[in-house]
Amino acid sequence: MNLTEYVVESAIIPDLEATTKDAAIRAMVSALREAGRFSADDEEKIVKAIMDREELGSTGIGRGIAVPHTKNPSITELTATIAIAREGVQFDSLDGEPVHVLFLLISPPDQPRKHLRALETIAKRLRHDDFCKFLRQSETQGDVMDLLREVEETPA
Repeated sequence: MNLTEYVVESAIIPDLEATTKDAAIRAMVSALREAGRFSADDEEKIVKAIMDREELGSTGIGRGIAVPHTKNPSITELTATIAIAREGVQFDSLDGEPVHVLFLLISPPDQPRKHLRALETIAKRLRHDDFCKFLRQSETQGDVMDLLREVEETPA
């Protein structure tokens, strides 16, 4: 499964200004709504679902990375965005450090296997320090997508 199959280029935030978990998640969900992935009526429900998931345990996995995710019936296909937070986001990460790279994934509830495969793909890529470093250096949505296409040409 390739990241470019579900990352929405127009929803990528290459310079996220949020400094809190709530603000970062809201900005990313809003970007997906603005990209036409779901209606404004569903935006708050999706934010709440992601925040509820965060209550179970932070998706800030350490090394400056977070992968907030949820399933929601307003989504008909796997959908994701990426945000780069140059100043860092306080995300209650496992290592206590601020987050600089955020992948937000929303899946239809009836596709749990795809949801898990997408999370696995994201996790595999994020294990590579060079990938994370180049993501953090990306300045535009196009830069991020170019990087995703480039890594898809190499084995995870």
